[in-house]
Amino acid sequence: LKGPREEIVYVPCIYRNTGRKKPDFLATVDVNPKSPRYCQVIHRLPMPNLGDELHHSGWNTCSSCFGDATKKRNRLILPSLISSRIYVVDVGTDPRAPRLFKVVNSEDIFWKCNLGYPHTSHCLGSGEIMISTLGDPAGSGRGGFILLDGETFEIKGNWEKGDETPPMGYDFWYQPRHNVLISTEWGIPKFLGYGFDPNDLKKGRYGCRLNVWDWTTHTYIQAIDVGEDAAPLEIRFLHDPAAAEGYVGCTISSAIHRFYKTEQGNWAAEKVIQIPSKKVEGWLLPDMPGFITDILISLDDRFLYFSNWLHGDVRQYDISDTRRPKLVGQVFVGGSITKGGPVTVCRDEELQSQPDPFFIQGKRVPGGPQMIQLSLDGKRLYVTTSLYSAWDRQFYPDLVKDGSVMLQLDVDTEQGGLTVNRGFLVDFGKEPDGPCLAHEIRYPGGDCTSDIWV
Repeated sequence: LKGPREEIVYVPCIYRNTGRKKPDFLATVDVNPKSPRYCQVIHRLPMPNLGDELHHSGWNTCSSCFGDATKKRNRLILPSLISSRIYVVDVGTDPRAPRLFKVVNSEDIFWKCNLGYPHTSHCLGSGEIMISTLGDPAGSGRGGFILLDGETFEIKGNWEKGDETPPMGYDFWYQPRHNVLISTEWGIPKFLGYGFDPNDLKKGRYGCRLNVWDWTTHTYIQAIDVGEDAAPLEIRFLHDPAAAEGYVGCTISSAIHRFYKTEQGNWAAEKVIQIPSKKVEGWLLPDMPGFITDILISLDDRFLYFSNWLHGDVRQYDISDTRRPKLVGQVFVGGSITKGGPVTVCRDEELQSQPDPFFIQGKRVPGGPQMIQLSLDGKRLYVTTSLYSAWDRQFYPDLVKDGSVMLQLDVDTEQGGLTVNRGFLVDFGKEPDGPCLAHEIRYPGGDCTSDIWV
């Protein structure tokens, strides 16, 4: 909370599915308002291969290694969602100009772990790096975890032990004080990989569980059902390492569930927020879900934030009472239901009229709010607009054509409230190699979605 203000951020930028035969790259963006290059990409590190689909990133070391003076946060881990390669980037030698340090080949992951489609990377207190996966090398669903050595970045094998594994994987968070790791499920890679097909619903192809693991024995011990085709994605414990609760955002069902440890010692979940679908014409389905695609909790555990990628709004909830989140901030920055577009809203439980199209600095923003990252002091919320290239292409063709953006929202940390900072815009439609799709946001010093306190 009292850390220095962010001056640069790292953002994976994707060219897969854009029609441009260019490799994905890691962008370094200047976010220091005192800098002459404010809101500009100041460095680009292209990957050595095409079609990776860079997605999320993590660190070689973080707050879980507190007290170990030998550890330095100098390597950024970049798993590739589609190619299954893992890139290790040196951000320590020159933080403003990262360089490639190592490539972990997909074949090694396939052979040594029988896993593929890596997603979330977290460092462990042991010094190792753990990466969750969506499936096996053939694209079938399988929830598992890759372990990398924190010094050499060689594959050590699988984290999970025992005969039983979940049918799918995605994100995870661990909490050693409660001897638990909880993972989530998006869907089966070979089905979601090419886009969203409504015919895949009600066939067990999208996730419906939170999967509970024993932290000590690495064994799968419990499944918590959050609803058929809910597709629970991002999961966040409260940052207080003694807290035995947190939240998960379910994409397709557009619900937030609070998970918690029961008096019996197992884990349960309860729905605490439901975003109503809108009755629409001119869209893929007659009911349009909000599509909650990213959530985060402020470092002081007071506010929950999330994005509705299809409806187009970012929301802020006061979670002082964790069972009863209270909406205190909301802003629309794009989405599929804006006035004058192809979609007509016929019935809306929340809005009186369709939102206006979102313009900033003369640019109409394509797409909707997706990945979010909060400053350490909680006063600035950064937002990017790309979800996943195959789904971007399907739901927001203009996003692929014009490129995504990064925005900044000013946060009222006293009463709650969100407003767009009209002076901030990073336009990835102006990249030298053509418009690209910018995804997750990381601070060099760590942030509230990468760091776990133990």
